[in-house]
Amino acid sequence: MLLMTYHVEGVPPVDTWSPEDLRRMIQFQHDLDASLVASGELVGAEGLAWPDQAKLVRSDGVRPPVITDGPFPESKEFLAGFWIVDVESEERAIEIAAKASASPGVGGVPIQQVIEVRAVMEAPDVTG
Repeated sequence: MLLMTYHVEGVPPVDTWSPEDLRRMIQFQHDLDASLVASGELVGAEGLAWPDQAKLVRSDGVRPPVITDGPFPESKEFLAGFWIVDVESEERAIEIAAKASASPGVGGVPIQQVIEVRAVMEAPDVTG
């Protein structure tokens, strides 16, 4: 899984970008997804809503759940999106993450966004 965090030091917030810069970045994301579909590596990819639209849910399984608003608005970093890829090696996942990191920002300059690469684990065998 490739996890994209929203906030890159020195890069203006995406909601302040020009329409041209936004189109360029979105086209880059679409092209990356299309290349991963063509290679048979893309399992899924999604952008996520802003944190102010998130809900935090906690439950003990007995009483009604406690639901609160999402992360604090002053938080600079938050999960912005993800790709789930099915690749042959960690090296390939890193290669894809590097490409995603070079997404164009303001003026087409690569934003060098940190992309976290994390393996999706399988459940342990508990059948005995």
